[in-house]
Amino acid sequence: MAWFLGLGITGVVLLALSLVFDGVLDGVLDGWLSLPVVAGFAAMTGFGGAIALGATDVGLGPATGAGVLCGMGTAWLTYRFSRVLMRDQTARTPTGDDLVGTSGNVVTAISADGYGEVLLQLAGQPVKFAARSAGPVAQGAEVWVEAAPSATSVVVRPVDR
Repeated sequence: MAWFLGLGITGVVLLALSLVFDGVLDGVLDGWLSLPVVAGFAAMTGFGGAIALGATDVGLGPATGAGVLCGMGTAWLTYRFSRVLMRDQTARTPTGDDLVGTSGNVVTAISADGYGEVLLQLAGQPVKFAARSAGPVAQGAEVWVEAAPSATSVVVRPVDR
């Protein structure tokens, strides 16, 4: 039984190491041999064998077989769960090109030299950008974004209504 418990504890230690060494062995055999899969197999083989040996009067061979079956099931579940997590997609990150054609309001007047600040909606959130315009624009005026030369600045023009 000590061997089974030792194998189970080794599997738990490998699982903890997989958090530190994230990605080690990933991709080998299409993900089947990733460190979490190996750790899950080792831990459940050991603990499953210890439970089978301690709870019943079967010998070492059947207990090992039961442990290996538990380990294979856990390895398969770990593999499937990690594939589901790896396929999880988030929304596309908004870029400056998403701002072109949107409207906003001037929060710091754009002076004659052409610089100020505007408040725009980016991904549903209000964001303040440095703004440049061909001419002066008063505070509170509505503007259209013509270009986004950088991640923090835009080129605007006043909206004619």
